[in-house]
Amino acid sequence: MGIPAGAGRLLGSGRTADVYALDDGDDHGGLDDHGGPGGGAWVLRRYRDGYGDAPAEAAVMEYVRGHGYPVPRVRAAADARPRTDLVMERLYGPTVVEALAAGQLTAGDAGLALARLLRDLHAIPARRSTDPAVRVLHLDLHPENVLLTPAGPMVIDWANTGEGPPGRDWSMSAVFVAQVAVDDDPRAPLAEEMLSALLAGCPDPALLTGPDGGLGWATGQRAANPTMSPHEVELLGEAAELIRRLLA
Repeated sequence: MGIPAGAGRLLGSGRTADVYALDDGDDHGGLDDHGGPGGGAWVLRRYRDGYGDAPAEAAVMEYVRGHGYPVPRVRAAADARPRTDLVMERLYGPTVVEALAAGQLTAGDAGLALARLLRDLHAIPARRSTDPAVRVLHLDLHPENVLLTPAGPMVIDWANTGEGPPGRDWSMSAVFVAQVAVDDDPRAPLAEEMLSALLAGCPDPALLTGPDGGLGWATGQRAANPTMSPHEVELLGEAAELIRRLLA
């Protein structure tokens, strides 16, 4: 699939999508963004291999933004635009991971920030369900999906969004961080410190480990994720044990 007219340079690539600059020409005072310095006000996020449903993702982003949640603006899709294409506001600032590496943020503060973002999201009523126990879920809220912009933290990558019990969201975020914490990775001590702060900010440990908790569901979802490597899948059992130990 070719790049549509008006797209600029490639800003970054993830496991399922590529991000391109649009409307290049405004340098925003030289501020860095997630893809590098310079650029315009909008980016094109194009999913690969048939992944993603950009209109559905955009609808949820606009819904939570209408409730004051920090997400980038999205541009209404033209009828001819593929469902793999999402045009959204270009954000400037490092990810939480990049800020940690640069010494701009402590691991504890990063964990507390993730917890606050989860609590704020789960304060928003579900978009479709009328069940008061159901909330909008991000289901991929981790340090690489939070950008620290001049306006504050902004949450990106809503491809996995859904509705359900908040414990699933808490569990997915915790498992992501715990997998790094139990890996043979130089970032493991920082990841465990971040995880401890994240779990300390959870309003009820039973959301993860209670009879109806989301931890088992989250590890199953991660194991079934086709973008996960065999090594990452192998870490899930130890990651879950670390979460239970920190919540005990």
